[in-house]
Amino acid sequence: MSNASKFDMIKPVIVGAGPAGIRAAQTLVSHGLRPTVLDESPSWGGQIYRQPSVHFKRTKKGLYGFEAGRADSVHQAMAEILDRVDYHPDTLVWNAQDNQLDTLSSGKTSVSSYSHLILATGATDRVLPFEGWTLPGVYSLGAAQIALKAQGNSIGDRVVLMGTGPLLYLVAYQYVRAGANVVAVLDTSKRKSQVAATGSMLSLPSVLLKGVYYIAWLRAHGVPLFEGINPIRASGHERVTGIVWEDDRGNHEISCDAIGFGYALRSETQLADILGCRFSFDRLQRAHLPERDECGRSSIDGVYLAGDGAGIMGADAAEKAGELVALTLISDAQPSLIHEKDRTRMKELQSELSRIKRFRLGLEQAFPFPQNWANQTPDDLIICRCEEISAGQIRQAVQVNGAIEINRVKALTRVGMGRCQSRMCAAAAAEIIADCAGIDISEVGRLRGQPPIKPIPFVTEQQTGETQIRDKQ
Repeated sequence: MSNASKFDMIKPVIVGAGPAGIRAAQTLVSHGLRPTVLDESPSWGGQIYRQPSVHFKRTKKGLYGFEAGRADSVHQAMAEILDRVDYHPDTLVWNAQDNQLDTLSSGKTSVSSYSHLILATGATDRVLPFEGWTLPGVYSLGAAQIALKAQGNSIGDRVVLMGTGPLLYLVAYQYVRAGANVVAVLDTSKRKSQVAATGSMLSLPSVLLKGVYYIAWLRAHGVPLFEGINPIRASGHERVTGIVWEDDRGNHEISCDAIGFGYALRSETQLADILGCRFSFDRLQRAHLPERDECGRSSIDGVYLAGDGAGIMGADAAEKAGELVALTLISDAQPSLIHEKDRTRMKELQSELSRIKRFRLGLEQAFPFPQNWANQTPDDLIICRCEEISAGQIRQAVQVNGAIEINRVKALTRVGMGRCQSRMCAAAAAEIIADCAGIDISEVGRLRGQPPIKPIPFVTEQQTGETQIRDKQ
C-alpha cells in the first residue's frame, strides 16, 4: 500500500488549539498527516497563551511576562503548519458520537468525521460561591485574565483578586505589570502550607522560583497580600463596592469595584463523557476524570486525551502530553511511521510528565482546597446562578428526599441544568451534598454530560418573515 493510501485511512481530528492541541498537530504534521483542528476560540493559543486582537499594542513580554518565549514558541508552531492542517477557529464542538463531531460555526451546524480523535479541551475556573458573588463586577480569575489578554482591559479601577492556587498570583502579577490597580490579593491558603510544600515542588525548581518571584514582586510593588482568609461577602447593591473577609485577626473590609476569584481549575470533560470514556475519581483534584494510560489513550479505541482537559497539570505538561498522544496515535494507526527516535522521545515525554506530576502534588499541598467551605455555607447562598438554586435547596434534597447522588439532586432541584451546563456549580454542589450527607466526596458521583455541551442558537421563521436567533439548551 502506498503512503498516500495509508494516510487516507487516518483522519485525525484535534479538539482544542491550546498548548496540547498545537503540539499534537505539529507532531502529526511532521509525520506526514494532515489533522483537522477545531478550536472554539477566534485564534490559537488556548486560555494560557490567548492571543490579543489585531490592533492590540502591548508586546508579548508585557502580556505574558516570563511565559512570553514559550507563548511565542506555541504561537509560531501553529503558524508554521497552517498550510498543512485544516484549522477551524470559532468552532464549537457540541456533540460527539459514531466517529463524528457536531460543530457550530458562524451560526451554522456541520459534522466532522474522524478515524482518531484527540481531546485537548482545556479547563475552566473552579468556583466556590460566596455571598454577593452574583453582583456585577465579580468575575472568575479566568475571565479577568481574558479581559486583560484579549482586550487589554482591567475588570475594574480597584481590583481585589481572591481564592487560592498559582493562577491567583499569576493574574495579580499580570494585572499589576499592565498598570492595573490591584488593591489586595486574598489567599485562602496559609503561607506555612506553601513553605511546607517546598520540598515536594523542588522537582521543578525553575517553576517554583517563578512562583516565589511573583509573590516577592507583588510585595515589592506594594500590593497587600493576605493569607488564610475566609471570604464573607461582597458588598454592594447594583454592583460590587467592597469585599468583607475574616482571618485569625478578625473581620476586615476593603473597598473595590471588581473582584476576580477562583480556586484553581477544573477539567473540561464533557466530550469525553458523551463519548462514553470511562471515568474514575481523582482525589488530588477532587473530581471524576476520564481514565487514560501513560501515553494518553482513553478507554475508547481511537480517542486520546491530552492537557488540562484530562487533569490539571499546567501548560508545560500540556505541550508534552500533546506531543505524546500524537506519537501514540501514529503508533497505533500506522506503526511503520514510527521510528526508533520517536520511541525514545515517547519515553522521555513520559518521564518528564511524571516529574511534573510530582510537582503537581506539591502544589496541592501548598494551595489546599478549602475543606470547610461547604460546612460554612449558609442555606440562602445561591450555588447555581443559572437556575437560582440555593445551598438550602440542595441540602433539602439530601435531608428530605435522601438524595446523595448528584444526578438525583439535579433531577429534584434543577442544579446544573442551566446555560453553563454545570461548569460553574457542579463542584460546589458536590461539596455541599457530601458535607450534608456525611459521605466522602468521591461517593457523590458526577453530573452526566449531555449534548449540546454548551447552548447553541437555532433559527425560527416568524410569520412576518423576520429571522430570530434563540438559544437552545
